Amino acid sequence: MLKICFVCHGNICRSPMAEFLFKRILEEHGRDDEFQVSSKATSSEEIYRGQGNPVYPPVREILEGLGMDCSKKRACQLQKEDYENYDYFIGMDERNRENMRRILGGDPNGKVSLLGDYTDHPHPIADPWYSGEFQACYEDILEGCRGLWEQIKEK
Repeated sequence: MLKICFVCHGNICRSPMAEFLFKRILEEHGRDDEFQVSSKATSSEEIYRGQGNPVYPPVREILEGLGMDCSKKRACQLQKEDYENYDYFIGMDERNRENMRRILGGDPNGKVSLLGDYTDHPHPIADPWYSGEFQACYEDILEGCRGLWEQIKEK
């Protein structure tokens, strides 16, 4: 079973969107039982007293519009011990990559990458929390998830 963890700053916008979109791709190809997919944050900003915040409303609206229920998803933070539990850690931008490597204690097995690198034109996935461009973020993440699928579907 391949284990994939999508990672962004707060785990309320980009990484949960990638988690749910990639799960949908797996379901569409009848391969969802061969993968474990989750998402985490590099920051603890969206976690209070051990309870993570839910998916940010504009992201939730996009996912619900696609028939996906993300109501149980709560932000959680990446931990050093996660390195041994996943095959891929996929961040959204260079800052995520730097923070993943810091939290994980490096990346000796080359498990850390960026979602935009799985597209035909590698690019960071902009944080819609700041830009307000949630639809553009969705399109970038979907493109990255499709590219990721193409690269790992034979594994």
